[in-house]
Amino acid sequence: MALSEAFLCLDPMFLSKFGATFGKQRNLGLVDLHYSLRASRNEIKRIGFSSAGRCDTDIKNRTKRSWFLRCNCQKADTVSGLTADDGRPTPLSAKANVNKVQEFELNQLLKSDKEGFANGNTNGSRIVKNNRKSVEDEAWDLLKESVVYYCGNPIGTIAASDTSCPSILNYDQVFIRDFIPSGIAFLLKGEYDIVRNFILYTLQLQSWEKTMDCHSPGQGLMPASFKVRTVPLDGDDSVTEDVLDPDFGEAAIGRVAPVDSGLWWIILLRAYGKCTGDLSVQERVDVQTGIKMILKLCLADGFDMFPTLLVTDGSCMIDRRMGIHGHPLEIQALFYSALLCAREMLAPEESSADLITALNNRLVALSFHIREYYWIEMRKLNEIYRYKTEEYSYDAVNKFNIYPDQIPAWLVEFMPSRGGYLIGNLQPAHMDFRFFSLGNLWSIVSSLATVDQSHAILDLVETKWSELVADMPMKICYPALEGQEWRIITGSDPKNTPWSYHNGGSWPTLLWQVSLFFPNFIHRGDK
Repeated sequence: MALSEAFLCLDPMFLSKFGATFGKQRNLGLVDLHYSLRASRNEIKRIGFSSAGRCDTDIKNRTKRSWFLRCNCQKADTVSGLTADDGRPTPLSAKANVNKVQEFELNQLLKSDKEGFANGNTNGSRIVKNNRKSVEDEAWDLLKESVVYYCGNPIGTIAASDTSCPSILNYDQVFIRDFIPSGIAFLLKGEYDIVRNFILYTLQLQSWEKTMDCHSPGQGLMPASFKVRTVPLDGDDSVTEDVLDPDFGEAAIGRVAPVDSGLWWIILLRAYGKCTGDLSVQERVDVQTGIKMILKLCLADGFDMFPTLLVTDGSCMIDRRMGIHGHPLEIQALFYSALLCAREMLAPEESSADLITALNNRLVALSFHIREYYWIEMRKLNEIYRYKTEEYSYDAVNKFNIYPDQIPAWLVEFMPSRGGYLIGNLQPAHMDFRFFSLGNLWSIVSSLATVDQSHAILDLVETKWSELVADMPMKICYPALEGQEWRIITGSDPKNTPWSYHNGGSWPTLLWQVSLFFPNFIHRGDK
């Protein structure tokens, strides 16, 4: 499925259509899934702010930046489709406990759902459909509560919200990557203004001066996050103004620049044009310039012999040390998607001819490299076992000098006879055999994986459902680093202990990407 087609398939009603079929296969009804997600949401909110830290930044740079993007206007009273009468989201009333009647109804609902699927009928799905609206309304209330405003206009959603936590760190900021699922949801809802504002205001942040220890990264870098601050105007406390304060990595834990931010921005821009039919945004001169700056940064010549992007550890969704430095699959899948989207949006100008040529050449080389060398299945595993090493020739079979002894013991048990996946990373003499969910899911969405490979990935997810999904969807990677391996690779990171956070932890947010290729489960009989 092409990326543009995938976004058009994001119908918020489609889960109810195939939920009964899939629930029957998994012995897991949609009611169980909704109940698990609602229970987990409270747990996520409870522990959410213990996940990251925010360090102090150079006060001079912050002061200097504040002059770039500021607003003196009054906040609007209302924003169409997003706010209550006072121009802000209506707060969700706290509920102390579920009363006995609600508990009884919920138990009856779960019982009916399980019995329905166990007996081979789907009557339980009707109950799910009738109750889906309340769950959806609650989700929208929570999402709208998280909306951030700049000069009265919605500009994004904060990463997390927990008023009971005294230390919010940087979770009260709008993260580029975290806003993507929110942005897709708003587009499907027909609320386009917040996505348009997000695209244009983050574009203005791209041109800001970025410096750390007297060094500036390349032009085109998008911020990891930004915060709207209200400050006194010219020292007068009676008059205030809104100021956007971005973080390009100079304040982030580990001081890592976000490679994925610019790629996600291009993908969201394409989604906005496809969903709204409004191509005027992508045709703007400043937007075209922003796309080109990101592409030039990604396509710049370097020392690398591979078409994949070379990045440091922690430069994407896994933003802490987890041994993904090099050429992680997640970055490559997003890179491929961004190149496809950019090719559709770049204006056919003479000045863009060389860039488009380089883009097309990279797409061909990148897709071949990932499909050929990142793919692992039982047949390929047997080939690696028989690899000859230290081959010096242009036609070597073991091009990356992979030693068979590095194949982990868990892989032999994990790899099914039917199915396969794209490994997490590939470098000289090193293959990271871990299964990374986002990289594999997005490879299907963007058609980076071939049709046969996509079906094989779905086969593996289906076969290894208990390991990859289990009771709380979905694990960010599998398996977790444990013991001495965890101490060496993560540096004994207390947040990334085995089976938590980035180290094999469960991330329900990955469900929105599962939904992009989920219809393939239903149509697999057509293969």
